Amino acid sequence: MKKNVAIIGYGGQGAWHANQIIKSDVVALSGVYDIKPERIELARSRGIFTYPSAEELLSDKNVDIVVITTPNDSHKELSIKALNAGKNVICEKPVMLNTSDLAEVIKVSNQTGKLFTAHQNRRYDVDFLAIKQLIQEGKLGDVVSVESRVHGSRGIPSDWRGKKEYGGGMLYDWGVHLIDQITQLLPNEELKKVFCTAQHTTNFEVDDGFKLTLIYKSGITAFVEVGTLNYIAMPRFYLQCKRGSAKINDWKQNAEVAYCKYWNEKEVLPVQTAAGITKTMAPRDEITLDTYNLDIPVSDVHDFYRNFVLAIDGKEKQYVTHEQSMFVLKIIEKAFESIEKCQAVDFD
Repeated sequence: MKKNVAIIGYGGQGAWHANQIIKSDVVALSGVYDIKPERIELARSRGIFTYPSAEELLSDKNVDIVVITTPNDSHKELSIKALNAGKNVICEKPVMLNTSDLAEVIKVSNQTGKLFTAHQNRRYDVDFLAIKQLIQEGKLGDVVSVESRVHGSRGIPSDWRGKKEYGGGMLYDWGVHLIDQITQLLPNEELKKVFCTAQHTTNFEVDDGFKLTLIYKSGITAFVEVGTLNYIAMPRFYLQCKRGSAKINDWKQNAEVAYCKYWNEKEVLPVQTAAGITKTMAPRDEITLDTYNLDIPVSDVHDFYRNFVLAIDGKEKQYVTHEQSMFVLKIIEKAFESIEKCQAVDFD
């Protein structure tokens, strides 16, 4: 039997969830609530039942799961209310604004026996899954570094995402996704230091871009960048390993992979550069290097809902755990500390 879901917040992401639920094989849409009358009218025009208040939504005994898609600063209060009302909760990212708030919500989740999770849907992005596949296969050897970027050119959104009081800014918006992906790519690595710089080119209240470096005790580095004033985007992913490299230009393209079959060449011919010659940067030939495109992995983002339903029934562990959400939030807290101090900070 399908689980019944109600949504608090019918903006862009709330409508996305509603569309997913309507087409679902494991959940059914009970209705939505939003504080804005125009969004209520929009939902009704689409044939969706609307609740007159959040309280009436939470008091509906038929609702099994509540999805929270409101501005970031309201996540804590609504999550606690929903858990105490006996509902399982899916909260949009960032799941909370700091680790202490998340700890409070986890405590309520444990006390009520209801599941609470963050909606990390970017774990289903095919570009991320391609890089994850390459790392897990191990053909390219040990990881040296991972670079992850998202670039746009329209500035920070002009809604609440540009306001500090609502938890706006790109670290909380796209950063939480990309950091979560990095932690999934390097799950067994121990983080040592965090260094971050923020940009304020179109918004001086919150960061409209950032550059984050994660330094692991093994020597691996991860670089995460979000930019909202980049008219030429850099590659979405760049993976450097000891026996090869991979690049994905954007989420619509295959991964370009280069695998080093043999380290040494009999003779390296120098190449002419703009003002001289070099052997060090001479390109490899096909004898030592194999290049190919990796097929785009198969992905279904609705597996998130399927897992959560099975987790409610005790048949699977929830995909996005409390520990993972806490780890990502701690990295973001350290990133803000690094920005404030203008230096790298210890993670421990």
